Amino acid sequence: MSTFSGWKKFAKFLALMAATVLSGGCLGYPHNIEPVDNFELNRYLGTWYEIARLDHPFERGLQQVTAVYTLRQDGSIRVVNSGYDSQEKKWRQAEGRAFFVEDDERGYLKVSFFGPFFASYVIFHLDDYEHAWVTSSNMSYLWYLSRTPTVSPAKLHTFENEVSRLGFNTEELIYVKQ
Repeated sequence: MSTFSGWKKFAKFLALMAATVLSGGCLGYPHNIEPVDNFELNRYLGTWYEIARLDHPFERGLQQVTAVYTLRQDGSIRVVNSGYDSQEKKWRQAEGRAFFVEDDERGYLKVSFFGPFFASYVIFHLDDYEHAWVTSSNMSYLWYLSRTPTVSPAKLHTFENEVSRLGFNTEELIYVKQ
């Protein structure tokens, strides 16, 4: 983001993230969701492709979305989210930092893209570290991540059925073009 316009849009993104965090007390997770147990961070690190998500202003219009997780020397996790804004014909990127909330064997972390403000990152389904379903403090946040840019129709169908059963609004899902 080398142009003023790019920085202005990024600043709006950060302001939206801060407003989201401040407005909702963003740690915790929905009452009917449980983070995965026996979580292995080293297996989770690396690149994930976003397959589907519920829409939010900080990702609106982005396609080819990826999240890359790497371990920092201080033990925290570096998070780099990238996506292509097809309207502006530009790549967008945001870097954050994540920490475990309870212990490092539960898929329950807090992530910050803006200073001391954190939001929940709750991995509630993990299919052999190839597919992950993630939410936050409430059910208006949902992501389907995969190690590959596409998934089988059967995997997608299972995701849609299960998250609908849990109460997520699947009619609002956005399917990301990779």
